[in-house]
Amino acid sequence: MQTGLMEEAIMPPSDSLLLASSIALLPVMVSAAPAPLMLANDALTDTDLASLDLTRYSVSEKLDGVRAYWNGQQLLSRSGYPISTPGWFTRGWPAIPMDGELWIDRGRFADVSAISRSYTPDDTLWRQVHYRVFDLPAHPATFEQRQRVLQQQLEQIDLPWVGIVEQTQLKDRAQLEAYLARVSALGGEGVILQRRNALYRIGRSNDQLKYKRYQDAEATVTGYLPGSGKYEGMLGALQVENDAGQRFRLGSGLSDAQRRDPPPLGSRVTYRYNGLTANQLPRFARFLRIRHD
Repeated sequence: MQTGLMEEAIMPPSDSLLLASSIALLPVMVSAAPAPLMLANDALTDTDLASLDLTRYSVSEKLDGVRAYWNGQQLLSRSGYPISTPGWFTRGWPAIPMDGELWIDRGRFADVSAISRSYTPDDTLWRQVHYRVFDLPAHPATFEQRQRVLQQQLEQIDLPWVGIVEQTQLKDRAQLEAYLARVSALGGEGVILQRRNALYRIGRSNDQLKYKRYQDAEATVTGYLPGSGKYEGMLGALQVENDAGQRFRLGSGLSDAQRRDPPPLGSRVTYRYNGLTANQLPRFARFLRIRHD
């Protein structure tokens, strides 16, 4: 579906598209500094794995939730915006930073994203949310040592909706592939490899690596392409531009609701793809979700 060189097409005006366009043009009224988080690098080609000593890493499932940073007093999004929670949700949490994920279940990203973005927290909806913690950003020790301290902290909290992300140690590539296959079969999106002797470092780091059956990236919505056939009168595809300045279409992966009310112009979206074409464009690119943060 990728063209890369195709000019933006203009769809016939509709209420949803006019609304989306007007939202994109609204001025940004607030800003925030990104949370000081460690971010995983994409790993992992066959060449990468061949040179990686897996015995030096802990492996965990990559949760399909909302990244959330506890600064010791308040829960913040990855972009640094406050997340409004019921008072009971964070009551008793330690006065030290924690790095984790707001999570409901596999395949429930849209639900937890909507709950976490509400300015007025819905107590009933928050009852289904868990905070899965995987690190202590301010602790000056190795990942392996931080895990032991984190476990002690969470045992002191003793809240059923707060728990540690389980870490596993694997010996070789075969065990890693088997682990990924189990996660994928359960609907998980991939795994995270964390170097056990690494300190917590803010920003992208090879000490933390993602491994998935597909790749994902982000792009900005720059235009709309009209639908045809069963999508007549709706969105056919998004015209997007990725961070490398490449333009292509995202048609697959959009729900009927999103085709009727597409992401606003200028918004950021995440897409999946499987490698690159000969023209270095994402192969089989498909829409995954809107990035609300």
